[in-house]
Amino acid sequence: MGRLEEKRAARERRHKRVRRAICGTSERPRLCVFKSLSHIYAQLIDDEQGRTLVAASTLSKELRASGASAKKTEAAKAVGALLAERALAANIQAVVFDRAGYAYHGRIKALATAARDRGLQF
Repeated sequence: MGRLEEKRAARERRHKRVRRAICGTSERPRLCVFKSLSHIYAQLIDDEQGRTLVAASTLSKELRASGASAKKTEAAKAVGALLAERALAANIQAVVFDRAGYAYHGRIKALATAARDRGLQF
């Protein structure tokens, strides 16, 4: 197994361990974050019903149309702000943060901070 596969497997183990304790409800959905090499995705999930309530990513129409910055951290901030706006429009104010096994650092922290600044509580 190569180094990348080992890192991916370790992250997935951390994610499974965290998911044992974290569960999203309709009143307080789970804010799950996934990052790839060039994009970042965030969604609010109701685990009781198995539904995605709100989603945003760097591939969203609003962010692509505005010509998001080339910096990945700046794009993560824009995704966090967009997700918070969509969540508040859907009458969701409190969430449970699921960092999906990633370190709370860099793009993950930027997304979370931007969502908090726009009014999401977690």
